[in-house]
Amino acid sequence: QVQLVESGGGLVLPGGSLRLSCAASGSIFNIDHMAWYRQAPGKQREYVAAISPAGTTNVADSVKGRFAISTDNAKNTVWLQMNSLKPEDTAVYYCKILMYDPNNIPDDNWGQGNQVTVSS
Repeated sequence: QVQLVESGGGLVLPGGSLRLSCAASGSIFNIDHMAWYRQAPGKQREYVAAISPAGTTNVADSVKGRFAISTDNAKNTVWLQMNSLKPEDTAVYYCKILMYDPNNIPDDNWGQGNQVTVSS
């Protein structure tokens, strides 16, 4: 079993910044990547950013230049630095870890979600 514990969400003014963190623990093996997704009210969950253990990153166009993802492999922790926040960034943010077991079967696990609200 893998547990993902998220923290760092909250209420912020437009133009402000927040930093989300996600710490993975438990039976962790062969990580392919860790990622962030978000889901706004009434909308489907959407991809935000991902990072591989080697440090290769990918960020969605909708947040490129404002959000950055980073990781500490030794601590199995991933962060999402969010700057220049906009009201449309308001959503529940979810952390995900994708691993491959010894039989090369993919195994993904999700965090509990963390509310981010951007409002004046």
